[in-house]
Parts: sequence; structure tokens; C-alpha cells
Amino acid sequence: PYKGLDSLFVFRAFIMADASLEVGEAAGGADAEPQNTADLTAFITNLLQQMQSRFQQMSDSIIGRIDEMGTRIDELEKSIGDLIQQSGVDEK
Repeated sequence: PYKGLDSLFVFRAFIMADASLEVGEAAGGADAEPQNTADLTAFITNLLQQMQSRFQQMSDSIIGRIDEMGTRIDELEKSIGDLIQQSGVDEK
């Protein structure tokens, strides 16, 4: 239903909404706010670790899907080659 920039906007809004939930979790709940520099440093470190973990999971998922797609393409090429060979048509 979304095309072009609209889908990018929806994706960013989803990520921002998801991140805002994690900020509450990283702070220890909705009421917890960093009170000093050490708390703020710990909060930011935790948040960055969560982001790194999320991006790693997304990256692993994308790479897995690309590998699966490559395998399917290889199988499709083999099937097409077998069909061409069975039909007796020469490849050019």
C-alpha cells in the first residue's frame, strides 16, 4: 500500500516507536530517568548495545534470506538447464 518515500517514512516511524519503547526499558522503566553523568553514561551505553544487537539481528536475517534466495536461484537455473536438455533445444 505504501510506495517510495511513504514506505521509508512508515519504516522510520516504526523504528522510532520501537526505539522509544526500548528507551523506557533501558532506563529501567518509564519513571526512571538518568540522575547524573554516570547514570546517563550507563543509559546511553545500554541503549547503544541494544541498537547494536538489533542491527546485528537484522543483518543476520537479511544475509540468511539472501543466501536462501541464492540457493533457490541456483536450483531454478539447474531445473531450467535440465528442461532445456530434455527438450533437445540447444542453448545459445
